[in-house]
Amino acid sequence: MMEYIIIAVIILLAIIIIGFMFRKKHLAEIERLEQLKLQIQNKPILEELTKVKQLNMNGQTEEMFERWRNVWTEIMDVHIPKIDASLYDAEEAINRFRFGKATKIEQETEVKIDNVDKDMNGILVELAELIGSDEKNRNEIDLIQEKYRRARKNLLAHQHSYGAAAAPLEKKLESFIPMFDEYEKLTTEGNYLKAREIVISLSTEGEEAFLLADDIPSLLADVHNKIPSYIAELRQGKSEMEEQSYYLGHLELTLQLDEIEEELAVLEENIAQLEIAQTKIAVEKIKDRIDSFYELLEKEVEAKHYVDEFQIDTERHLEVVARDTQEMEEESRYVQHSYKISESEAAIPKACKEKMEQLAQRYDLLRTRLEEDQSAYSSLQEELMHIREDLSIVDSTQNDFMTALKNLRVEETNANAKVEQLKRKLQETDRILHKANIPGIPEDMDVRLEEAEEHLFVAMQTLREVPLNMKLVDNYLEQAEKSIDDVHDKAVEMVENVLLIERIIQYGNRYRKSNQQLDAKLGEAEESFRQLRYSKALEEAATAVENFEPGSMKRIEVLVKEDAWNI
Repeated sequence: MMEYIIIAVIILLAIIIIGFMFRKKHLAEIERLEQLKLQIQNKPILEELTKVKQLNMNGQTEEMFERWRNVWTEIMDVHIPKIDASLYDAEEAINRFRFGKATKIEQETEVKIDNVDKDMNGILVELAELIGSDEKNRNEIDLIQEKYRRARKNLLAHQHSYGAAAAPLEKKLESFIPMFDEYEKLTTEGNYLKAREIVISLSTEGEEAFLLADDIPSLLADVHNKIPSYIAELRQGKSEMEEQSYYLGHLELTLQLDEIEEELAVLEENIAQLEIAQTKIAVEKIKDRIDSFYELLEKEVEAKHYVDEFQIDTERHLEVVARDTQEMEEESRYVQHSYKISESEAAIPKACKEKMEQLAQRYDLLRTRLEEDQSAYSSLQEELMHIREDLSIVDSTQNDFMTALKNLRVEETNANAKVEQLKRKLQETDRILHKANIPGIPEDMDVRLEEAEEHLFVAMQTLREVPLNMKLVDNYLEQAEKSIDDVHDKAVEMVENVLLIERIIQYGNRYRKSNQQLDAKLGEAEESFRQLRYSKALEEAATAVENFEPGSMKRIEVLVKEDAWNI
């Protein structure tokens, strides 16, 4: 029985705790809704309505003011008390733990608050638009009127600068007067929003009209004065240049200037019709064309200076190179009797001669064109530049070829000197071998000497051939030099080894009687020495002495080096 009582108590306590938790949650919701309501009540509707009273309370403004005030009064006198009553009912339901009913009331109350908030925000937006419209209108209309007065003043003071466009532009500006009057009328009547529409329209149309007032004088100055003066200057410059033998037919300058003059007449009519946007673009394009004409004429003047400066020089250069070509051809034939050159090198004189004939023909044609005065100097300059470039290439090719021919004689002289040098080195090698007083020369050394002599002989024979092939000579000389250097180094090494063996045996002889092992090893070395197997004899003798007395070889090697230098 007691257990049931305890369970019942626990359940009761749980219900109470849950109930208080729900109560706390709903009270927090009531507090949130209360704050939303206070925020609505604190919106500055009255302050903004007070600002409206400073405007002209007529017409549209008065109607809007009355509507806003009625809506606000209804909200404060009807809707806010209903919201307060709903919040009170919800609080009563919470205190009675009727949470379902409280939730429903809270939801309905939030909807009411949202509706009221939307109505009040709508009023504030409309108030801001009305009040802001008045301020914007006054600022913008003042600026527009100032620009209007300045445009009218410029038009009246400088009417000649507008030409035929003066009348339509004045008519366009006069169309603003009724709009200004309409704006004043609407503002006086309190119709600020409609007045705003007038201001926006004036701003759009005024921007176009004021731009016309600024642009037309400069455009007419270009069309009436500047561009025609440029055209006249170009015509005169063309005439003067043609009198100085300039050929300008390829520019078709007269035709293009006539086209521009016809276009100017059309542009003048467009300006009179106040069609400015496309006219400005067309005028800029004409100016660009005019600039290009000046550049083309200047290019012809620069081209003439170039032709005048380099024509005679080019002709002289052609004569010099042509003479050099003839000399090169003769020199090449002469040299080929004594020296053999490659097919590509042998073809150079003929190729240069053919190229020079072509250049001479091109230059003769250029000179003819120059005398006939029927070619643009820019075209003549381009051809003359190409002739000079090709002439420089031929000249450089010939100089390189002649240098190569001259180098053949130098190479032959150097090859003969090299032969003599290798002969001396081969003789020196033979002297080293015989002066050393060695038991004999090993067979492999004799073979090396014979090979070296044979390589040198082949090089010498090649050097006597006619025509002389220097590339082949250089190849054989390189082989001979390598062979002679190798045999020379081997000979020096062999002599040093022989001296070293003799020194080692001399050194070991002092101890042979007291050391049978040393005596036996040196005996083997002496046998190898007699058989002319010097490398093996050196290895056997050095090993025997070094084993007997470590470090002795270093002292012996120093003494042998001194003797070797005296060979």
